[in-house]
Amino acid sequence: MKKLPESLLNFALALLSAVLLVLTFPNPALGNTGLPWLAPLALTPLLIALSRETRPLRRFLLGECAGFVYWFGVCYWIQFVLEYHGGMGRWGGWGTFVLFSVAKAIHLGVFSLLAAVLMRTPYAIPSIAALWTGIERTHATFGFAWLDLGNAAIDMALPLRLAPFLGVYGISFLFALMGTTVAVLILHRNRRELYWLAVTPALLLLPDLPAPATGTETAVAIQPNMSEDEQWTLASAGHERDHLITISREAALREGARLILWPETPGPLYYYQDSTFREEAARLTRDTHSYFLFGTVGETPQGEPLNSAVLLRPSGDLEDRYDKINLVPFGEYVPRFFSFVNRITKEAGDFAPGTRIVVFPTNGHSMGVFICYESAFPAEVRQFAKRGANLLVNISNDGYFGRSAAREQHLLLARMRAAENRRWLLRATNDGITAAIDPAGRVAERWPMYQELSGRMAFAYITGATFYTKYGDWFAWGCLLAATIALFCSQRPHYTPRAIPANEKRETRNGLNRAGSPTHRRP
Repeated sequence: MKKLPESLLNFALALLSAVLLVLTFPNPALGNTGLPWLAPLALTPLLIALSRETRPLRRFLLGECAGFVYWFGVCYWIQFVLEYHGGMGRWGGWGTFVLFSVAKAIHLGVFSLLAAVLMRTPYAIPSIAALWTGIERTHATFGFAWLDLGNAAIDMALPLRLAPFLGVYGISFLFALMGTTVAVLILHRNRRELYWLAVTPALLLLPDLPAPATGTETAVAIQPNMSEDEQWTLASAGHERDHLITISREAALREGARLILWPETPGPLYYYQDSTFREEAARLTRDTHSYFLFGTVGETPQGEPLNSAVLLRPSGDLEDRYDKINLVPFGEYVPRFFSFVNRITKEAGDFAPGTRIVVFPTNGHSMGVFICYESAFPAEVRQFAKRGANLLVNISNDGYFGRSAAREQHLLLARMRAAENRRWLLRATNDGITAAIDPAGRVAERWPMYQELSGRMAFAYITGATFYTKYGDWFAWGCLLAATIALFCSQRPHYTPRAIPANEKRETRNGLNRAGSPTHRRP
């Protein structure tokens, strides 16, 4: 049987890693569930390919191709958003999505270029894991973050013990460490390199996950199930507003709730522009003696739109407003490189980002609210808990995702934020997935999608702060620094002058060069 050419086999191995990464997370091929047990093995084929490939450009291309397939496979729903909601048409949507996948794949291309160098060192296992973790952290810094490798562990009790200490990036490091170890074993490397695995039993020394518990507090959430295609008129918008107020009042009085939650901007409900909505919202809080949290559109002093969350007190007065800081690329703003893309939202112009973390006081406690896509940013969500939030709330409108795996992926992100900060987290969404998540990241309650629903959600206010809440991404950035030092050390032998043995020095002094020929001296 004829063997595959070396270069073709290497590309096949790289693509296998991409496929394993895609299958790790929720996707339609698996009924919107994933195979998280693949996460510790997903990087192994790529690392084997990199150890076989000697040309730097080919190494980068191996990672670029794998990264393209990964982002294309996991975020396939972006094409639908661009085509259908962005008004770009089929070819415009596909073209822009392909450019997006190429750009995001650069991270994996750089990883592959550098990991190939580290694979040749005796400290390949920890340094490659550190490199993966450090580069993974840069996704949030350079524009678009979504599923980190460590998110696959949300239902794995032992790896998830790391979340309150090192965040999702600590779990990513663990999975990358395991994947590199398997590659080293397959390549029959020196067994001494496996000594780094001695640190993994330390997981057993970490505190176990909190036991499942029933919440002692009650909130009422509303899932309006509004269509993204609705062409609102003044009459239809007013009818929808009155309907939501009515079902909210009934649910809050029935359940005795002190907190009412609406999702991110459900329909054309503009608190600052609509005096009728302001009056009805204030009356709702007074009638139910509840705090009322809802999404709306705010404005900067310059008149730029803001994606905002507003909290009203039981007296009907405005408590405060949080403006979304991390905006959705293509949805709420258009990156400069993609300035030709139509905006998905119907607001005039790009949204402006918020500038401050807000912690809302509620019933003698505090609540931190982040909006939709911000659940992908661990460093931001921890700021709410660090500043005293005893409860986390994620309001979202996942209707733009269509009937895709993005909804399950989004829930996965929110669950990890709860586990990192040891907080109850309530999700109020337009048409799903509305859920209550406990401090261990478990889904305590989940509502059906694509239905109008209102009802009770149990939770508890929790005090204290995890190590990750206090100190943030020090581990991820430390990994990037450690990988840089490892790369520097790996190159030192190439630039260190070789010491000349004493016998060679004597031969040189006697007029002979190293080959035994007379040396030529200038007269």
